[in-house]
Amino acid sequence: QVQLVESGGGLVRAGGSLRLSCAASGRTFSRYVMGWFRQAPGKDREFVAAVDWSGKSTYYGHVMPGRFTISRDNAKNTMSLQMHSLQFEDTAVYYCAADSSPTNFMERWSTVPYWGQGTQVTVSS
Repeated sequence: QVQLVESGGGLVRAGGSLRLSCAASGRTFSRYVMGWFRQAPGKDREFVAAVDWSGKSTYYGHVMPGRFTISRDNAKNTMSLQMHSLQFEDTAVYYCAADSSPTNFMERWSTVPYWGQGTQVTVSS
């Protein structure tokens, strides 16, 4: 079992930056692929990024290249998403998630078993 708690969301102006964090409980944190999804009002949940157990392999949604960076610290049971050059379209609730496979993040998000409660990111134009 993994419990996830996000933090770091807020209001930022377009072009600004935010860093989201996800704190995980459970001794098996390092065994899981960790990642982020987001969901804007009226839209489907969207894959943002994921990182494998070692932190060496990362995966990004197609809209993220170069602006978002995902990382993890297994010693601290934390994962982060650094976001730069934020745009109005990035406004959404961002969810931390954990699963055993990166494939589920990218192709079958409904099967991802562990989720945080979400943190709101609002980008003003």
